[in-house]
Amino acid sequence: MLHKRIRPFNTRETYPEQKLDNDLSQGVVARGTMVFLRGQVSQDLDTRESLHVGDAARQTAKTMENIQMLLQEAGTTMEAVCRIVVYLTDIRYREAVYQEMGKWLKGVHPCSTGLVVPALARPEWVVEIEVTAVIPD
Repeated sequence: MLHKRIRPFNTRETYPEQKLDNDLSQGVVARGTMVFLRGQVSQDLDTRESLHVGDAARQTAKTMENIQMLLQEAGTTMEAVCRIVVYLTDIRYREAVYQEMGKWLKGVHPCSTGLVVPALARPEWVVEIEVTAVIPD
Protein backbone atom coordinates (compact mmCIF):
# COMPACT_ATOMS: atom_id res chain seq x y z
CA MET A 1 0.00 0.00 0.00
CA LEU A 2 1.03 3.57 -0.68
CA HIS A 3 0.58 4.70 2.95
CA LYS A 4 0.52 3.04 6.33
CA ARG A 5 -3.13 2.35 7.10
CA ILE A 6 -3.97 2.10 10.81
CA ARG A 7 -6.65 -0.45 11.69
CA PRO A 8 -8.21 -0.90 8.25
CA PHE A 9 -11.77 -2.21 8.23
CA ASN A 10 -14.77 -2.71 6.00
CA THR A 11 -18.15 -1.19 6.76
CA ARG A 12 -19.79 -4.61 6.22
CA GLU A 13 -18.54 -5.54 9.70
CA THR A 14 -19.01 -2.15 11.37
CA TYR A 15 -22.55 -1.53 10.09
CA PRO A 16 -23.96 -5.03 9.45
CA GLU A 17 -27.52 -3.68 9.39
CA GLN A 18 -26.66 -1.53 6.34
CA LYS A 19 -25.80 -2.72 2.85
CA LEU A 20 -22.38 -1.05 2.74
CA ASP A 21 -19.00 -2.30 1.48
CA ASN A 22 -16.46 0.48 2.03
CA ASP A 23 -12.76 -0.05 2.80
CA LEU A 24 -11.79 2.53 5.46
CA SER A 25 -9.14 2.99 8.18
CA GLN A 26 -9.04 4.59 11.60
CA GLY A 27 -5.93 6.52 10.56
CA VAL A 28 -3.47 7.01 7.70
CA VAL A 29 0.22 7.88 7.91
CA ALA A 30 0.88 9.60 4.58
CA ARG A 31 4.13 10.20 2.74
CA GLY A 32 4.58 12.77 -0.01
CA THR A 33 3.21 16.20 -0.94
CA MET A 34 -0.27 16.91 0.38
CA VAL A 35 -3.20 17.59 -1.95
CA PHE A 36 -6.32 19.17 -0.48
CA LEU A 37 -9.42 19.17 -2.66
CA ARG A 38 -12.27 21.50 -1.93
CA GLY A 39 -15.59 19.79 -1.32
CA GLN A 40 -16.76 18.32 -4.61
CA VAL A 41 -20.36 18.02 -5.78
CA SER A 42 -22.28 16.79 -8.80
CA GLN A 43 -21.28 19.64 -11.04
CA ASP A 44 -19.69 19.91 -14.48
CA LEU A 45 -16.40 21.58 -13.58
CA ASP A 46 -16.18 23.34 -16.94
CA THR A 47 -19.71 24.71 -17.24
CA ARG A 48 -20.60 24.80 -13.49
CA GLU A 49 -23.91 23.10 -14.34
CA SER A 50 -25.45 21.09 -11.49
CA LEU A 51 -26.12 17.50 -12.54
CA HIS A 52 -28.39 14.65 -11.42
CA VAL A 53 -30.76 16.72 -9.29
CA GLY A 54 -32.71 14.52 -6.87
CA ASP A 55 -30.53 11.40 -7.34
CA ALA A 56 -28.04 10.88 -4.49
CA ALA A 57 -26.29 7.88 -6.11
CA ARG A 58 -25.75 9.62 -9.46
CA GLN A 59 -24.65 12.81 -7.69
CA THR A 60 -22.07 10.74 -5.81
CA ALA A 61 -20.82 9.09 -9.01
CA LYS A 62 -20.28 12.50 -10.64
CA THR A 63 -18.67 13.82 -7.45
CA MET A 64 -16.22 10.90 -7.38
CA GLU A 65 -15.52 11.36 -11.09
CA ASN A 66 -14.62 15.00 -10.39
CA ILE A 67 -12.37 13.93 -7.50
CA GLN A 68 -10.56 11.40 -9.65
CA MET A 69 -10.07 13.97 -12.43
CA LEU A 70 -8.73 16.62 -10.04
CA LEU A 71 -6.35 14.17 -8.38
CA GLN A 72 -5.01 13.20 -11.80
CA GLU A 73 -4.54 16.88 -12.65
CA ALA A 74 -2.61 17.25 -9.37
CA GLY A 75 -0.35 14.34 -10.32
CA THR A 76 -1.77 11.58 -8.14
CA THR A 77 -4.45 8.88 -8.05
CA MET A 78 -7.37 7.66 -5.96
CA GLU A 79 -4.97 5.21 -4.26
CA ALA A 80 -3.27 8.21 -2.62
CA VAL A 81 -6.44 9.39 -0.85
CA CYS A 82 -5.84 9.62 2.91
CA ARG A 83 -9.03 11.24 4.20
CA ILE A 84 -12.56 11.90 3.04
CA VAL A 85 -15.32 13.95 4.62
CA VAL A 86 -18.83 13.26 3.38
CA TYR A 87 -21.59 15.81 3.84
CA LEU A 88 -25.19 14.66 3.34
CA THR A 89 -28.34 16.76 3.51
CA ASP A 90 -30.43 13.77 4.60
CA ILE A 91 -29.38 10.64 6.50
CA ARG A 92 -31.61 8.60 4.16
CA TYR A 93 -29.09 9.20 1.35
CA ARG A 94 -26.27 7.54 3.31
CA GLU A 95 -26.60 4.03 1.93
CA ALA A 96 -26.81 5.08 -1.72
CA VAL A 97 -23.94 7.56 -1.34
CA TYR A 98 -21.62 5.17 0.48
CA GLN A 99 -22.37 2.30 -1.90
CA GLU A 100 -21.33 4.44 -4.87
CA MET A 101 -18.38 6.04 -3.10
CA GLY A 102 -17.13 2.62 -2.05
CA LYS A 103 -16.81 1.53 -5.68
CA TRP A 104 -14.32 4.33 -6.32
CA LEU A 105 -12.30 3.71 -3.14
CA LYS A 106 -12.19 -0.09 -3.13
CA GLY A 107 -8.95 -1.23 -1.51
CA VAL A 108 -7.87 2.32 -0.60
CA HIS A 109 -8.93 2.41 3.11
CA PRO A 110 -9.00 6.20 3.70
CA CYS A 111 -10.04 7.78 7.00
CA SER A 112 -13.65 8.85 6.69
CA THR A 113 -15.97 11.20 8.50
CA GLY A 114 -19.63 11.52 7.59
CA LEU A 115 -21.86 14.43 8.55
CA VAL A 116 -25.50 15.30 8.03
CA VAL A 117 -25.93 19.01 7.48
CA PRO A 118 -29.04 21.13 6.94
CA ALA A 119 -27.95 22.31 3.50
CA LEU A 120 -25.11 22.66 1.01
CA ALA A 121 -24.22 25.73 -1.08
CA ARG A 122 -26.97 25.00 -3.61
CA PRO A 123 -30.33 23.44 -2.77
CA GLU A 124 -30.08 20.82 -5.56
CA TRP A 125 -26.92 19.30 -4.08
CA VAL A 126 -27.51 16.46 -1.60
CA VAL A 127 -23.92 15.23 -1.19
CA GLU A 128 -20.53 16.92 -1.01
CA ILE A 129 -17.23 15.06 -0.56
CA GLU A 130 -13.95 16.60 0.56
CA VAL A 131 -10.69 14.73 -0.04
CA THR A 132 -7.12 14.92 1.21
CA ALA A 133 -4.53 12.95 -0.74
CA VAL A 134 -0.80 13.00 -1.42
CA ILE A 135 1.51 13.01 -4.39
CA PRO A 136 3.82 10.09 -3.51
CA ASP A 137 7.57 10.66 -2.99
